Amino acid sequence: MTQVTIGAASATRIEEMYAADWDAPAFFPDWRPEAVAKHLGWMVPDHFDPARNCLKLSIHSWLIRVGGRTILVDTCVGNHKTRPTRPKWHLMETRYLARLAEAGVRPEEIDMVMCTHLHADHVGWNTRLDNGSWVPTFPNARYVFSKADYDHCLALDREGKAPANHGSFRDSVLPVVEAGLAQMVAGTAAIDEHLTLEPAPGHTPGSVVVKLASQGKSALFCGDVLHHAIQVHHPDWNSFVCADAALARRSRRQVLEHCSGTGALLMPTHFGAPFTCHIEAKGGAFAPRFV
Repeated sequence: MTQVTIGAASATRIEEMYAADWDAPAFFPDWRPEAVAKHLGWMVPDHFDPARNCLKLSIHSWLIRVGGRTILVDTCVGNHKTRPTRPKWHLMETRYLARLAEAGVRPEEIDMVMCTHLHADHVGWNTRLDNGSWVPTFPNARYVFSKADYDHCLALDREGKAPANHGSFRDSVLPVVEAGLAQMVAGTAAIDEHLTLEPAPGHTPGSVVVKLASQGKSALFCGDVLHHAIQVHHPDWNSFVCADAALARRSRRQVLEHCSGTGALLMPTHFGAPFTCHIEAKGGAFAPRFV
């Protein structure tokens, strides 16, 4: 279990899945084997499977303990969720809650859930199935959502062509709102003395990053602003699911500049082992320094 200390805070990785099953050129339209070749020394085996030409990506939450609070950043895919358009995520059965328990936390002890955006692999464990109904998994938590993302997904869902975000908006977001547990934020929002949300649009209209500060140390939880560590070297590479290409590139560069300039630890949601890194500026480029 990966645990990182940031001042008086700790961040523990709660894994849902970690596998090499994403076709690299399909995931990154700009993928070029000659551009990747010089990076294979660090990419294999934790970030890339060259035999299958597949990216190895993790899906995990970060469990933060700071200032007497217990907080989850992003909540993965979830169990029992119907995702026929994403077969890898369809009706999953994982040990996610058991891993949370192994980290010493019960669902009732979570004070806050912060979703960097509302895609299906970041909201799934917001709810669990209980007698045929979706109910909040963390009943005592305040769930913090980007208002821009929520409004965007609500509009998509109301169009009626298909449920928004593979159905996750209906089974993993709306039940939280209906339970009165959601807090919508717009723009930069200071949650408390340690945590701040800042807009980082592009991957989705309302994507945010979470900044953590404690005792002079800092970390940035980037959600899907970066999916894979190769994007540190190639910040112009967008994934196939980035909604606004130009904004996504701008937000990615801003995150890398912030981390390289301040020393903030980058805490991604999908990087392979060791799952987190510092960012070093090298001329006009960047490189990860894994922790």
